[in-house]
Amino acid sequence: MQGSAPVYALGDEQQSRAEAAAWSSFTEPGDSSEFYAAWLALLCNRVARARAALLLVGDQEQGAFTVAAAWPDPQRDLQYLGPTAQRALTDRCGVVAAADDAGQAMDAGAHVGYPIVVSGRLWGAIVLDVATAVPAELQWALRQIHWASAWLVDHFRERVLAAREAELARIATLNELVATALQHHRSEPSALAVANDLAMRLRCDRVSVGFEDGGRVVPVVMSHTATFDVRSDLVRLLGDAMDEVLDLGVALVHPAVEDDELGAIAHVEVARGLRVQALFSVPLVANGDTIGVVTLERNAGPAFAPAEQRLARAVATLLGPVWAVQRANERGLVQRGREWGRSVLQATFGPGHPGLKLLASLSAALLLLAFLVHTEHRVSARALVEGSTQAAVVAPFEGYVASALVRAGDRVTQGQLLATLDDRDLKLERARWSAEREQLQRRHQVAAATGDRGAMGVYAAQIQQTEAQGSLAQEKLRRAALIAPFDGLVVSGDLSQQVGTPVEQGKLLFEIAPLQGFRIVLLVDDRDIAYVAAGQRGAMVLSSLPGETLPYTVRVITPVATQLDGRNVFRVEARLDRGEAHMTGAGLRLRPGMEGIGKTDVGERRLFWIWTHGFFDWLRVSLWNWLP
Repeated sequence: MQGSAPVYALGDEQQSRAEAAAWSSFTEPGDSSEFYAAWLALLCNRVARARAALLLVGDQEQGAFTVAAAWPDPQRDLQYLGPTAQRALTDRCGVVAAADDAGQAMDAGAHVGYPIVVSGRLWGAIVLDVATAVPAELQWALRQIHWASAWLVDHFRERVLAAREAELARIATLNELVATALQHHRSEPSALAVANDLAMRLRCDRVSVGFEDGGRVVPVVMSHTATFDVRSDLVRLLGDAMDEVLDLGVALVHPAVEDDELGAIAHVEVARGLRVQALFSVPLVANGDTIGVVTLERNAGPAFAPAEQRLARAVATLLGPVWAVQRANERGLVQRGREWGRSVLQATFGPGHPGLKLLASLSAALLLLAFLVHTEHRVSARALVEGSTQAAVVAPFEGYVASALVRAGDRVTQGQLLATLDDRDLKLERARWSAEREQLQRRHQVAAATGDRGAMGVYAAQIQQTEAQGSLAQEKLRRAALIAPFDGLVVSGDLSQQVGTPVEQGKLLFEIAPLQGFRIVLLVDDRDIAYVAAGQRGAMVLSSLPGETLPYTVRVITPVATQLDGRNVFRVEARLDRGEAHMTGAGLRLRPGMEGIGKTDVGERRLFWIWTHGFFDWLRVSLWNWLP
């Protein structure tokens, strides 16, 4: 029957009336269940030899799918269609499975399943029990289901749009309520405006807002009420209901739902005392603390629906921090200082807070110790180890690196070959000058034989010139081998990665420092240079030798400051107080270029002064800069 609609045998009037009723329910359904049942009945009437059908609808996010409609009899057991439905939901595609004859007393046939997917979201599945196994008829059934599922897709999209519109409306309401609250700078007018607006939107007879004060919630404003007596029974009952929310820290509703385990006792009493039918209280939370409560009342209206409760909770969540900031800003400076001091004193001398009490005791003892104890004041500075002398090995002429035998960090001995420059061009140049000298000598001999004294003088001068050029080439050849001038350590220079590259005459290739004779360079901050003087002693710890302390004595203070990391520093030179043999022994392994921290003893001071003099010095300079 592929390609054309099936022919229905409307043999009796009862089937005709059932189809008409289905069309009526489909076009004007009373609810979703009626729409699903009508849609499924019309689909089964279009699929030839359909014996039973099942429509599952649910939410993929919650993972639950329930039976929304069954055909032809809703009371009929259709569990045998479950496996096909599960496959359609899992695979998200059309499924055709052979009917299990052993599990049902029916003719052989097939089960056809089809998922309902809207914008990538799985909404349900349709399963048909068809009394045929002919592929063409099964394909026709799948096409009919696909064609008819457009109505379900449209229905589900309408549900999504309705839910989205409801959410947008709720967000718009929240924005309007927040805007209403922000129109006022003080908490009480802001709370009153919100209470009036909330009472109108949620059809409440009264909305009250209270704020926490001294462990209790005091009602501050009531909707549509300018003033009220704080000693009245109404305020006392509302305060009891709000205190219950403050104690429990959650929203409470009356009448309570069946699975409510808290049991809002105070709300029950308040509802009885105020003769209200519905009561709902939600806490105002800011920074994790409950700062107040909002209570909504309905004298004779219905109970607060879940959507209304969600809106009230969202309002409280948004406005809690707003009103907390407003109430904090309303406090005066004296009140703020008094509250802060009271909280500190209560935490320090009151019950509890043992950790704070211990910290306060230790701080007081440390402060007293800092005022009484005198100790050595030491100026800290970055310290560098340099050699007493340092030799530079430079390129003697322009050429190319031929070989590199050492690099930075290697120890060398006097006369050791460090590197060589390419000397092939120099050898050719030396050979050229030697050949030219021989030619000039022959010409000079010929001129002497002929007695031409003028030519002899010219040739003699040219011979001297060629001899000088040859000597120069020979000297360059000798200097092509770079030799260590003394025993020491290669501080800088690495030509191992530059073999074959050109070098310019005078370019620094190596720096060599002797292994004996070190000096210490201290980079002292200009704020501390006034305390440092020649002859003072100190100690240095190197980063590479953290277990050794090297004593030194200050020798020279350079009177010129330099910039280092955005600070002015002075170069202070010092000498090590240990012997040369100990400084270069295997125990310390001193090398030029090592860095560390040096501390120079500049005299005794109070411990408090040592800790705070930097701040007070900065404060004096800042005041001097600001004062006219």
